[in-house]
Amino acid sequence: MNFVKLIKRSIILSIGVVIFMQLDYYFILFIIYSFLGWLMEITLTLIEKRKFVDRGFLIGPCCPIYGFGALLIMALLENYTDNWLVLFILAMVICMVLEYLTSYLMEVIFKARWWDYSNKKFNINGRICLETTIPFGLGALLLVYVLHPFFSSLIMNINDTILLVVATFIFALFLVDLIVSFNVISKFKNAEIKIKRDDTEEITRKVREYLLNHSKLTKRLVNAFPNAQAVFYEIKEKAKEKATKIKKFYNF
Repeated sequence: MNFVKLIKRSIILSIGVVIFMQLDYYFILFIIYSFLGWLMEITLTLIEKRKFVDRGFLIGPCCPIYGFGALLIMALLENYTDNWLVLFILAMVICMVLEYLTSYLMEVIFKARWWDYSNKKFNINGRICLETTIPFGLGALLLVYVLHPFFSSLIMNINDTILLVVATFIFALFLVDLIVSFNVISKFKNAEIKIKRDDTEEITRKVREYLLNHSKLTKRLVNAFPNAQAVFYEIKEKAKEKATKIKKFYNF
């Protein structure tokens, strides 16, 4: 019986290895583009604020949204490489949708607004704006015509066994980083539960103070997202306000 279980586990493991061997190419590309996105973020921050800020919600040098965005662009727009203008426009649309959904989901899950473009022109709910979307479109052109051909060729020239070992090692590190980082981010929710104030700006300040004093990891997270805003109580207070108005209306 134990021998049968061993055979089954070996088969499952073998299938998993085969599947991962098919995915290791894309995973390495994902990591490369995530790293380049992180590099771009800290460079822009360095130019703007003249100081190094470790951007991104992961502890390691990685911004997954850039990795996902790059793979989506390559997967969905491979038939439009002959027309750079169409590619540029469609890439902007993909980046806008991805950034908007990422902002929304992170706000729903962690009850915090991680970036806000409300003070910029041509923004949608403060989640996306034209000022950042145009550079994403230009970056997509660089990705399609320069970066992807280079990195794709480079990875394909690596021995399959070596590529699998490297991909497995990096995946293990990425998974650990993801678990630890989500644990750190969850402290935003914990901080909001402990802080009960009506003013959103005051809540944001208190959340930042709580996290800065909690640990080095939360301090790094706050510095990475200086414009993060706690929105949980704002939503709660708005709901109370609407409920009060409805109550007054019916009592009248």
